[in-house]
Order: sequence, then structure tokens, then C-alpha cells
Amino acid sequence: MSRLHRALLRDLWHLRGQVFATALVVSVGVGAFVTMVSTYRSLAAARAEYYSTYRFADVFASLKRAPDSLAVSLRLIPGVSAVQTRVAENVVLSVPGLAEPASARLISLPGGEQGGDSLNRLHLVSGRYPAPQSDDEVVASETFAAANSLAVGSRIGAILNGRWRELRLVGLALSPEYVYEVGPGMVVPDNRRFGVLWMNAEGLATAFSMKGAFDDLCLSLARGASSRDVIDAVDRLLAPYGGLRAYGRADQPSNRFLTDELGEIEVNATYIPAIFLAVAVFLVYTLLARLIAIQRSQIALLKAFGYANLRIGMHYLEFALLIVGLGLAVGLILGGYFGAGLIRVYQQYFHFPVLRYRLGVSLILFATAIALAAAVGGSLTAVRRAIRLPPAEAMRPEPPRSFQAGVLDRAGLMRRLDTVTKAIVRNLARRPWRAALSMLGIGAAVATVVVGRFMFDAVNALMAVHFDSAQREDVTVTFNETRSRGAVTSLRELPGVLRVEPFRVMPALIRAGHREERASVLALRPSDTLRQLVDARRRRIDVPAKGLVLTRKLARMLAVGEGDHVFVEQLDGRRRQFTAAVVRLSDEPVGLSGYMDADALAGLLGEDAPISGALLQVDKSREPALYASLKRTPAVAAVSIRSATLQTIREIMNRSFILMTIVMTGFGIVLVAGVVYNSVRIALSERGNELASLRVLGFTRGEVAQLLLGEQALLTLVAIPVGCALGALICRLLVPAFDRELFRLPFALTGATFGFASLVALGSAGLAACVVGGRIAHLDLIAVLKSRE
Repeated sequence: MSRLHRALLRDLWHLRGQVFATALVVSVGVGAFVTMVSTYRSLAAARAEYYSTYRFADVFASLKRAPDSLAVSLRLIPGVSAVQTRVAENVVLSVPGLAEPASARLISLPGGEQGGDSLNRLHLVSGRYPAPQSDDEVVASETFAAANSLAVGSRIGAILNGRWRELRLVGLALSPEYVYEVGPGMVVPDNRRFGVLWMNAEGLATAFSMKGAFDDLCLSLARGASSRDVIDAVDRLLAPYGGLRAYGRADQPSNRFLTDELGEIEVNATYIPAIFLAVAVFLVYTLLARLIAIQRSQIALLKAFGYANLRIGMHYLEFALLIVGLGLAVGLILGGYFGAGLIRVYQQYFHFPVLRYRLGVSLILFATAIALAAAVGGSLTAVRRAIRLPPAEAMRPEPPRSFQAGVLDRAGLMRRLDTVTKAIVRNLARRPWRAALSMLGIGAAVATVVVGRFMFDAVNALMAVHFDSAQREDVTVTFNETRSRGAVTSLRELPGVLRVEPFRVMPALIRAGHREERASVLALRPSDTLRQLVDARRRRIDVPAKGLVLTRKLARMLAVGEGDHVFVEQLDGRRRQFTAAVVRLSDEPVGLSGYMDADALAGLLGEDAPISGALLQVDKSREPALYASLKRTPAVAAVSIRSATLQTIREIMNRSFILMTIVMTGFGIVLVAGVVYNSVRIALSERGNELASLRVLGFTRGEVAQLLLGEQALLTLVAIPVGCALGALICRLLVPAFDRELFRLPFALTGATFGFASLVALGSAGLAACVVGGRIAHLDLIAVLKSRE
């Protein structure tokens, strides 16, 4: 081992506290990067493998009813490689052990063991497929069965086309169509109250009077085929049969949720590691710069004895590389551990037959390259200074800085401060760049904690708008087809119903110029109180007598505003078309919707005001009796219970967001402690003579500690509002990542979030100060005063 290498190890041990703090910051940055990127790659690989192996379809469409013979024409569309027609219906279930009615999507199976050209094949987890001639056997989604403690052989009740049936579970399966298992209109999965069932095609067709016909289909495309052209051709063929507009894989609900989540992971894999590695660069620079300043005379001697500038520069670069290398090794281990843990969390929401954690050599090499770049970036300026230092100049102590009166001195404000405070302010003013970078490092930690709690505040704000202001009903009942207003009377007679407000949902294609979007037009009445339109301040928007109210997201997608006109095409019933003016914009955070007066819409469609369902306000004490009645009401296709939805969202928040807050808080503690500890240790080494002199002159240990730690306290107090502002800016920049068609998270941060982030910063800074404070108390005055001036 060479002399320089022995000196390198000696320096590392002597500065072990600062080396450890810097390496810890590097390890968190590398760990966050590896965690996010490996999770992204694992999910993306599992999705690609699942879709390919189980032949996930490329195009989907629903319709009213079409003969099976139409499949021949669909297969002749250029670019179509396979067509699978099926029957798919929404049904209400009675599940043992569940008081509320559950909903399910009941889909026909093509028969056999799902081989050949069948699309959206099932992954059979246990049991078997329904027997060819059975009419009561079903395969259930594994997640629905597990949430309700159902197993092969369990029985559930269901209303099939108005008739009560008892169904027997003969198998449990997963489907590429329901990796993220949500029902129509749902934002989060509720596996207890929604599931997917698959039944023999013959049995399901018989139950719903669909023999020789289908009402749903999926297609796969040939390589290189245009999805847009195929969708247009499918729409033309299905239009006479009540087609509801075909859509591609990108708009398939489960795949869209998964794609959006992958996009969020990509964003997190960028900004979190960037913050930590930027702080690591700063810490490496300050540590190395101070080491070079201390070792000026040693550098001069090395040059005098013939050591080349390159060798001396490499010596200090190796110092930085060893620190970052230590952080890299720990970060890779942490990244692998937390990445595997995050995959286990995602398994609760995204259901794959196989979801393996993939780290990969390429990711390790990429993380290593980033860490090395941080080491070089942090050390380059300091190393250049060591190389350029002439031996004759290096033999002399570093000349003291030339100081002059600052702005505060000239303004006379310093006179009002005590001696210790004056010294603190003047020392910070003498090194403004170092003070600014330290403040930014602490501010970055505060910002990290703020971002970690952003999801809490945003989801709570969404819930306040959507459930407290807009949707105030207790129960939403959706019929299996549009009904006359006489159905309201039947609902009023159900036990516990206090108020009934009917609604009409019309699936529509809304066009503005060359833009078009599929959306639902909800018909309401001015007297309705259970479903309201609200603006950004949660103020009620009255349903206009004429014209259309659009959600702000839909208006942006169509590039229209208040006063513009849109073309509306009805996709069910008589498929009427009309032009409507956009009267207002609503800030409803869920879905893409338009709203119209019920009588105005009925007049435009030439209908006698049919209804699609009703909103119910119920007596809480009679809910069990109401649920039991709804389970056996033939006309009901789906039931949504507001309290159950809120409970599910809160459970997801408690399960996922609390973990995220803990992790981000840990990140923030590491950042603040690392910055404050390094800054105080460097200041202690730089100002040892000053502090010892003050002790000799009669200053108490408390006053000396106040002089040194007061600088970091002042920087921390200034950094907290800066960090809160930086965190708010990052959250504002993250909002577009959550601006989805299915839901939009608003920009919302509460005082509790800023208060929590501030406490984390103060506590971490206090902890680091306590660690260094012991060194001040045991300062060796004689040894320090012997050092050369």
C-alpha cells in the first residue's frame, strides 16, 4: 500500500462522522433511484409478459345486441387478426357474510380450456372451468373471492335478467382485462363489493335471452395495423346494433390505471433521487474543500518531493469516490430491499399471475454511473484548487479573508444585536454561498417531507369536493336498462328510503372541431339536492335550463370554454344528434361528464324523460333491510354505497400513504441531519482557534456552543419557509401527473403538512447539533492554541 493510500485511509477515519453523514445521503439518493426504477421495470415486464402470454385484446366495444353472424364481417376488417364476441352483463350479488349488495361483471367464456385464438385468457389459480352444459357454475376473480373468504364450492346469489339464481364457484382466476379490478365508475378497487365472474357462454346467453347474439366484443390487431382505422370500421359496423363506440387498449380502464401508475413511478424516480444527489454533491464539495484547506502544507511537501499534480488530484478524487462508493453499496442494498417491498405493496392492487422483482445488472451499472458522476461533480472544483496550488504558496497558512462592513452594519442594525448574534450574522455574511447551499440542503429536506404528505391532503380535498359537496347521496341505484319514471315509486317503497332523486345517464360522443371524446351526459333537475355541480370553491352551480355544463377536464380536452358550442351524438337509444352551448364549467374531480337539465335533454332526444337510476337518501337504522331488498330487486344492475366507498378509500390511504409519509420523513431526517452535522463539523474544524480563544477569554461553554450552533439554527429557521415554498412548487409541478380522465387530484396542502415538515427539520437539526455539541464541551484548549497561525 502506498503512502498516499495510507494517508487516504487515515483521513477517512479521522473524518468518519462527516464521511458517514455524506455516504448516508448518497445511499438514500441511490436507494430511492434503484427502488423506483426497479419497481417500474418489474411492473412493466410483468405487464408485457402477462398481456402477451394471455393474449390481451387490442380493441374493445360494447353494444345493445347483434347477431353472431356479424363476427364474420368484423374479421374481414383490414388489420384484424382475431375476433371474440361475448355476452357481458352487470349483475347484483348476494354474497355470504356481506350485508351490502355486491356488484359483478358477468362475462361469457368462449368454451373449452381457453386455447386457440381466444383472447383475454384466464389464468386459472384453482378449480376448473364451468362444465360445457352448466348454467349455474362460474369462475370468480381471485381477488373478489379472497376479499369475501370465498373458495371453490362456495355459493352466491345473483339476479340474472330479473330471475334469482344461485351460482356455484368452480374456479378462481385472474384476467389480463382486470389487472386493476375496478367496476364501472369506480376510482379505487373495492374487492369486497365488486368482482368479475365468468360463465359458460351457452348458460349466460340463455339466462339473458342472448342466444345467437352478443353484446360485447374484443379484437386483436395484426402487426403494424392502425388501431384508429380499425376502431372506425368497427364503429360503422356496430352503429345499427347500438354500438357504444369502440376503444383501444390505451383507454381500457385496467390498463389505463396501470399505465398512469407507471408514469407516476417514473416521475418519482426522477425528482427524489435528484434532490438527494444534489445535496450529496454539495456535501462532498464542502468536505473535500475543507480537507484541502487543512492539508495545504502537506500538498506543498508532496509537490516539492516530486508528486505530479495529476497524482495529487487523483488522491483527493479517490477520497470522494470512496465516500460515494460506500453510499452506493448501501444504496444498492436499500434499493433492492425497498424495491422488493414496494412490489409486494403493488401486488395488493395489480394482480398478475407472476410478479417478480427485477433488479438487473444494467440498473446497477446505471446507478453506479450516476453516483460516480455525483462524486466527480462534487470534487472537481476542490481537486482543481489542489492541483493549481503553487508549492511556495501552499507552505504558508491560508491568508485570512478581508472583511468589510456589510449591509446590516452600514444600516446600523448590528448595534441592536448582542455580541454572539453579531458574530453569527457576520460569519454567515462572510460565506454567503456556503450559507445559501446549506440552507437549500435543509430546504430540500423540508420539501421532501411536504411532498410526502401531499397525497394525503390532495385525496382529502378530492373527497371533500366529490363526496361532501357534489355527491351527497347515501346509495346510488343503477337499472339494467332505462326505465320510466314510474320506477321511482317502487324505490320510494323500499325500507328506509327517505328521498329519491332519479337521474338519466346518456353515453355520448362530444365533438368540438376535429376533437372528440366519449363521455356521459348526466340529466339532473334544478330541485335535486343529492347530486350537485360545484366550482373550484365548492359553490353550487345551478343546472341551466338550456345548454350544457362540462367538467373542466373534458372542456380542456375538447379545447372549449364557456360560450362555445359542441356537437353531441347520443350513443344509446335512438342515437339522436344535437348542438349545445357550453354554459358553465364544473370542477368535479372524477370522470369526464356533461350535465343538462333533464327536461331539456328529454326534449332534444324526443324521449318521455326515462331514467337510468336513482340517488337515495336513507335511514341509517334501516340500511340492512334496504340492502336485503336491493339484492332481490330484478331491475337493479348495480348498487353503490357512499359510506363503503369512503371506507375503502380511507383504508387505501392508511395502507399506502402512511407508508409513503414514513419513508419521506425518514428521507427528510437524513437530509437535514447530514447537512447540519457536516456544516457544524466543518465550522468546528475551521474555527477551533477562535472558539478556544473565546473560552480562554472567559466565554462559557454555552456561549461558545451558541456561537457555533446558532449559525445552523438561523439557517434552519430561514430554510423552513424556503423548503415549504419549494415543496409547494414541486407538488404544483406534480399535479399534472395526477390529472387523469378518471380522476384529478387537486393542488392542496394544509397547515398541518407544513407544520409537520417544520418539526421534522427542527428535530433533525437539533439531533445533529446534540451530537456535535459534545465535541464543543470537551474542546482541548491547549492543543488547539498550539496550532500554527
